[in-house]
Amino acid sequence: MIGFLKGSLVSKLPPFLVLNVQGVGYELEAPMATFYELPEENTEVLLFTHLVVREDAHLLYGFSDRAQRELFRSLLKINGVGPRVGLAILSTLSTSQFVQCVNQQDTLTLTSVPGIGKKTAERMLLDMRDRISALDHFDAGDNDVAGGVELNQNPVEDAMGALVALGYKAADASRAIRTVEENSPGRDDLIRNALQFLSKR
Repeated sequence: MIGFLKGSLVSKLPPFLVLNVQGVGYELEAPMATFYELPEENTEVLLFTHLVVREDAHLLYGFSDRAQRELFRSLLKINGVGPRVGLAILSTLSTSQFVQCVNQQDTLTLTSVPGIGKKTAERMLLDMRDRISALDHFDAGDNDVAGGVELNQNPVEDAMGALVALGYKAADASRAIRTVEENSPGRDDLIRNALQFLSKR
């Protein structure tokens, strides 16, 4: 198992990023919560990782702190929840917000995440009740990821790509972006505000 990677950030286009570790380029998928904290390219970062091994691929996922990774791992243990849904949850809700959902048995908030229906949300809330206490052992601040910056000169395209990759329909993503664009000065704000808009629908 690869516990973490520390290297130079080569590129970042949600949900994918590439990290140069001693001359080897690692491609990782990451939730938006991690992308919000990434520094500019060619800066050294440390990401906690989780490796998923399949017959046709080895998939590496990166997280800015241990709590995100542990929540992701816990979610994968739930029947019907795969990496795609795990990333969508961590892109829509913070770790503390997810814990609050579990404590309050809030299915409405969970079903706002793409890929999660009512039955999956109910099963998730039930299964996670005994697992969320483990997240308290991880400090969300123990990472080397710095503040985020713009990916490129077209934040609207970045936001569209990120939302579609998370499972939202292109039409819904476009409508959300148009709605919040005026009050979203940067790419990170645009994605964050669009996700909030979609979660309230």
